[in-house]
This record gives sequence, structure tokens and C-alpha cells, in this order.
Amino acid sequence: MPQTIHIKEREKLTHSPTLNTILMVEDVLKNGDLMTLAELKNKLPKKVMHQTLLQILDYLQFSGKIIIGTKGILWIFTEKKELNELIKRGTEV
Repeated sequence: MPQTIHIKEREKLTHSPTLNTILMVEDVLKNGDLMTLAELKNKLPKKVMHQTLLQILDYLQFSGKIIIGTKGILWIFTEKKELNELIKRGTEV
């Protein structure tokens, strides 16, 4: 009995973001305020494919670095050094 080999095709061929692209998007979001997706695209120093940008935003949201709301995208992640400084200056309750 001959065996049939099935080759799975990728349903969606999407471009995976590079580390440099992720860091570029992070820098723009860190240095900016609340911005829409269109504003983010305009502020990026290099053009990024739409699907790639959406993948990056999904990753950043999943990792707790940004919030995506109805009004736009906002950077919320606080670096460990900044957090420690805020704790030192704060008052313990």
C-alpha cells in the first residue's frame, strides 16, 4: 500500500519582525505619548509592513509594555531602575 505524503502549506505568509524593528518601534513608543497606528507609522524612521507592525504591537501588548485602546497606543512599561527610584522617593503606607 503506497503511503501518501501531505505537505502543509502555510495559510498566511507573514513577515517576521527582526529585533532591530521591534527595538525601533519600542523607542518611538517610549518617547511619544498616546498615538494612533497611523501616527506611529509616520513617526517610524523606516517603513514597516502593516502585518509586521501588528505582530510587534501584539507582542508588546502581550508582554505588558503597551496598552492598545480605542484612542490609540500607549507605552506603560517602567524600567526597573526608574521603578526603584520611585519606590525610594515614595512614602510607605
